[in-house]
Amino acid sequence: MAMVGMDAMQRSNSTLEDFCRSYFMFHGLDSTQPQQIFRYLPVLSFTESYIYQLDSLNEKMLNSTSYEVAFSERGSKDADMRLISMFHNVFKNDPFRPLAGVLEFHGLLTKRIEQQFKCGEEYWALERGLCSAIIDRKEIHVEDVIKAIHLKSFDYRVLNLLLYQLRGEQVNELHMDFLSVSEFLVEVADDLFDYEDDVVENNFNILRMFVRIYGASAPTMLAKHITEAEEKYNAMLKTLDSQLSLNYQRRCEEATKEGGNKSGHPLGTWNIPPLILDEELYRSNLLDPK
Repeated sequence: MAMVGMDAMQRSNSTLEDFCRSYFMFHGLDSTQPQQIFRYLPVLSFTESYIYQLDSLNEKMLNSTSYEVAFSERGSKDADMRLISMFHNVFKNDPFRPLAGVLEFHGLLTKRIEQQFKCGEEYWALERGLCSAIIDRKEIHVEDVIKAIHLKSFDYRVLNLLLYQLRGEQVNELHMDFLSVSEFLVEVADDLFDYEDDVVENNFNILRMFVRIYGASAPTMLAKHITEAEEKYNAMLKTLDSQLSLNYQRRCEEATKEGGNKSGHPLGTWNIPPLILDEELYRSNLLDPK
């Protein structure tokens, strides 16, 4: 049975708000109208909360692998190992199956949604592998990093595909392709904003990965990927309905001004934070500023 906790529901709120404000317009819906939001909110909220819950378990798995976080303050090592084993079993045995069962019962599950669930599993596996490799000072490959950053927004694609199902509409491939490019730019912008925190918490972050691969040349190499995506974004923006294009650009500007996660991509105003070339030293200095 698929169940979600209060913490996951609270954590998913910011994503749900951003989804409504950024994606509803692609469905001809008005995110300022409460009745339009609440019509679809139960399914969207349950789904995103379930994904956040799995993401939290993935973080615990990652931290347990790097031995940076203890799962119990007073428990024995055996108890900790049992918890670690439990987390691994969750991801080993089709973690999305309970959620898929709920969606199928309500006639909402599609092959494309199932495919995005697989993308989520693949992203989490890549995140664990890449972040563990950095801690263990092992080699990582840029192909895996680029794949991970493109997979990272799988939850937005799940919600978007669900909204098509809830409305009984065919998927608009042009919109999906455009949003995929936009999602990449947003994820990069978020990673730049969260860079220092992600280093401390051992999270996946594209700049962090590029620093490991390219060292001081990381900003230059990342800029190439950003420029390529921006060119594609601008070209595809022109293919959208003029009013939709205008509305989406306004939304990006709003999100950028509001700041924080999912802050939108401020085209032409990318700011690369100071690089952390020695992560271990950086973390130790935070723990002992003296």
